[in-house]
Amino acid sequence: MLLNASGCLDALAAPDVARSLDAFVTKTVTPEPREGNEPTRIAETDHGMLNSIGLQNPGRERFLGEVLPRLRELGVPLWVSVGGFAADEYAETCARLDDVTIELNLSCPNVDEAPESAAEIVAACRAATPLPLYAKLSPAQPDIGAAALAVQAAGGDGLSLVNTIRGLELDPRTLRPRLARAVGGYSGPALKPVALAAVYTAFRATRMPIVGMGGVANGRDAAEFIAAGASAVAVGTALFADPGAPARIRREVLEAAESLGCKDPSELRGLAHEHDRTDLPPIWTTAKTPAFQAN
Repeated sequence: MLLNASGCLDALAAPDVARSLDAFVTKTVTPEPREGNEPTRIAETDHGMLNSIGLQNPGRERFLGEVLPRLRELGVPLWVSVGGFAADEYAETCARLDDVTIELNLSCPNVDEAPESAAEIVAACRAATPLPLYAKLSPAQPDIGAAALAVQAAGGDGLSLVNTIRGLELDPRTLRPRLARAVGGYSGPALKPVALAAVYTAFRATRMPIVGMGGVANGRDAAEFIAAGASAVAVGTALFADPGAPARIRREVLEAAESLGCKDPSELRGLAHEHDRTDLPPIWTTAKTPAFQAN
């Protein structure tokens, strides 16, 4: 399954790109509208990109009343990224949604407010909705395996790994920060080893469905995330330079799988692990475990 990373694609502005995905992930929606951070909010680096958007969005009511109905017209399965600053805010939004998968943004590095723990938020949302819940975690977790287990125990159905990590870029002419808030969320190719380690560790700890993301630019990158334990892959920063990346990556990951003697990319899942792969659970048996579609 191939998705976009939240905030990296405007589906209404680029519907053909959205339709090339197996599911579209919305930008994070919060209970109240947010203007986001002051510019400058994006800066390219030698090996990726920094962003400090600050969860800019129209708020829950406009999203539900105006944006979501338009997104449904695309005919693409939807994942709604839900944010907030308290467990009850997340839960209230989740309770208003239907016929989507929910990705709980528990790790945005570009806001000042600090919500409760991931497990508390997941538990509150689980009580509010029967919909599939994926927790998006930060790679800065001191023990991401323990965090994944806590999400699982709280009723989470899957994980999205990873969100951006804090980074800083200085203007070479002035040696001043290029972003208005100085520090922002770092993404791009250099994040991939960090993200792979998170996917590998969380899969080993939980065997949960995982959406792997962080530096995915080609099919080989996608294949590596699947081998580390991901059941789906999301493309983020690469979309800014190459909106056609999903179709190319889909083709390339099939080629990567075939080069390793596999007929389908899903056969690569867990290949990086040393254990006997016969103990893996069924991957694509319910709505809560999305398939990596080869077509």
